[in-house]
Amino acid sequence: MSLGQKIQCQEGTLPKPTIWAEPGSVIPTGSSVTLWCQGNTEAQQYCLYTEDLCTWCERQKRLEPGDRAKFFINGSYAEKYSCTYLSPTGWSEHSDPLKLVVTGVYSKPILSALPSPVVTSGENVTLQCGSGQGFDRFILTKEEEHRLLWTLDSQRHIRGQSEALFSVGPVTPGHRWRFRCYGCYRNSSQMCSHPSDTQELLVSGSCPPKRDELKGCEGCRNAHPEDLPTLSTPAPYLGPEAHWWAAGET
Repeated sequence: MSLGQKIQCQEGTLPKPTIWAEPGSVIPTGSSVTLWCQGNTEAQQYCLYTEDLCTWCERQKRLEPGDRAKFFINGSYAEKYSCTYLSPTGWSEHSDPLKLVVTGVYSKPILSALPSPVVTSGENVTLQCGSGQGFDRFILTKEEEHRLLWTLDSQRHIRGQSEALFSVGPVTPGHRWRFRCYGCYRNSSQMCSHPSDTQELLVSGSCPPKRDELKGCEGCRNAHPEDLPTLSTPAPYLGPEAHWWAAGET
């Protein structure tokens, strides 16, 4: 329940809470997102801060029963959020910052697997995200892991082409390896493009998901890479691999 007011910044020495976004920190422009802040069972109130971490905060009571509070954000986003909680012994430290990325502002880039989306179990694969719009950086997301982001500065090429090469793996059976990427500009890094088409990686010798569902695994356990469906045509190699780091780090 919202207390409908803002209070001055409070920060203490209790262990910091955890903050996350639902359905994820990568959100289409104009959509709503719920931010959760989780402290402990003694927490009485929670405060949500924007990137200016020590000016004002929006206050919420703890949900009963539980150890967390939620905040609704609809249509107007800050780039980074942080939260604290108040217990009978005082205020906590700030949580680690949570960065929101708003997508759908620019045309989508192209995502390809090099040299092929068919991968031998245990190997790494390079995912190439590229565009002719001159993006300064690219973001890669893995399906069902929207909090896990990789960000790379782009490599520029002639005629305004730019790209980033992400090393992914080791790729193993038993998981869905589905990715999308987004392009952004440095002067507005929170606002990014529409998502690329999904690039799925297939592990050689295992079943593609749809074939597994429809026909079972007989006949595809021993398939050769050339027998498995290719989900996209790899783009040509455009440059050296870029250095990558987790989103939010500098």
